[in-house]
Amino acid sequence: MVAFKEEFPYLRTESGQLFEFNRDWLHAAITRAADKAGYPSWWLTDHVTESIAFYLRLRNDESVVAFSQLSQTVRYVLKVIGYKEIIPHFAPSPPPISISLFEIAEQAGTGYELAFFDLLERRINALIQTGMDNLQLCSLHPCVKHLRGVKVWTRACDALREEIVCFVREKITSATGVARLDCSVR
Repeated sequence: MVAFKEEFPYLRTESGQLFEFNRDWLHAAITRAADKAGYPSWWLTDHVTESIAFYLRLRNDESVVAFSQLSQTVRYVLKVIGYKEIIPHFAPSPPPISISLFEIAEQAGTGYELAFFDLLERRINALIQTGMDNLQLCSLHPCVKHLRGVKVWTRACDALREEIVCFVREKITSATGVARLDCSVR
């Protein structure tokens, strides 16, 4: 038997960026809102999350749904089930943006660390300007091996890995006008 990935429409922010729907992201946004409204460990979070996912799955005739429309739908559901006090606290940010460090390294070319860091800095700055608050940088090990031009991990790879992590940390902490930005590097 073959199982296919559930088909959800993409979410489009006001800036035009597209994101894949993610149940965990929506669950976390509803949990934060409920906590702020005085409902820690709210028992209906799972149910509301699944209801919204079901609603989106039914919209298979549309390939893109506005992020604001999704937010309105969640607010409507909260009102209908009698928890309107959670509504003012429901202010979800767009889902995490995932960037492959390996793809940036491929653009820079083997052994071109300066080009890699320049491309990475430009990408981070552009994302910060969009107002995103959750960034996932992935494929760190393949990136490092590509930049070093090696097939087997070496001590020089350890040093470059640490340099990349420190570079990302510095760029994010020195960003001005950013209230909160979660970033993971893996």
